[in-house]
Amino acid sequence: MAQIRLKPLSQQTIVITGASSGIGLATARKAAQAGARVFLISRNEEALRQIVEELRGRGAQADFAVADVGDRAALEAAAEKANQVFGGFDSWVNDAGTSVYGELEKTPLEDQRRLFDTNYWGVVHGSLIAAKALRGRGGAIVNLGSVLSDRAMILQGTYSATKHAVRAFTDALRMELERDGAPISVTLIKPSGIETAFQEHGRNLLDSPGIRVPPPAYDPRLVARAILHACEHRTRELVVGFGGHAIALMGHLFPRTTDLVMQAVGYGAQTSDKRPRPDRADNLYQPRGDGTEKSLTRPVAPVRKTSLFLEAQLHPALTATVLAGLGALVLGVGAARRMGGGRTVFPGVRRGGWPF
Repeated sequence: MAQIRLKPLSQQTIVITGASSGIGLATARKAAQAGARVFLISRNEEALRQIVEELRGRGAQADFAVADVGDRAALEAAAEKANQVFGGFDSWVNDAGTSVYGELEKTPLEDQRRLFDTNYWGVVHGSLIAAKALRGRGGAIVNLGSVLSDRAMILQGTYSATKHAVRAFTDALRMELERDGAPISVTLIKPSGIETAFQEHGRNLLDSPGIRVPPPAYDPRLVARAILHACEHRTRELVVGFGGHAIALMGHLFPRTTDLVMQAVGYGAQTSDKRPRPDRADNLYQPRGDGTEKSLTRPVAPVRKTSLFLEAQLHPALTATVLAGLGALVLGVGAARRMGGGRTVFPGVRRGGWPF
């Protein structure tokens, strides 16, 4: 097994694709705040320039390159610029992604191929570039999948397929690097529905003014927290938000029931009467309005800013200790009730009250 030593964030240079909005932007800001050098990649030069100026204004070391992740040559040129500016990188985050909402039979094949260019081939290109660079010195590759890597969502069939493919590629790459003894950590992050411009940037082929992520929705900073944890700690997978994970789990345990539920509520759960701003709508082929972590369309439900499920994954030892303690407490209460003839009796406590 490869000996993998990941640096603290304050000593790292981190490359982030899809960095001009949403999860990528939240990750860039959080990484810079932790003292990391950040190199940002997206198609939107204007947004990238403004973000880098913002980060530099806060004392961070930051730079950018304009590239479409579906273009291998352009992404290699971006990586070369990161080498020139910062002398290399320690972590590479493949975050760029978008979606198409529509029935598969009504989704043009060119749209489906374009979505794969970004969501799947963008991850492949970035991962292979990063793996080649990190084989000698070690580091982390962090790929953004989804809870839909495990369960397909009706009306997001192509998106679900791209995320299934990302999971398969990530697992295979991890095994091959480990077999070769390469000191590279490979992590898959699986967010639930996240409150970002995803719902504005996605292509809408449905008969509704707007689209949205199914509730519950989570704050993009939670995903940024998971990503940066993976940059510092060898981690296989992290799921952000139990809401989406529950759907994937239900699909695994009760596939037919999940099919029927999605058929019944899938349209209403993913559509909205709120039309996105024209300058931000549909970025499948061209960059659109960026520069924000969250959507500018008011969410239909409160956004969750915490996730105990994520915290449990980030602190497994503490979680195990707490669960063991709770289990011991339950067993102790049960034993005490048996000793007390159905009433709970604690050691050292008389039946008349506490011995003060």
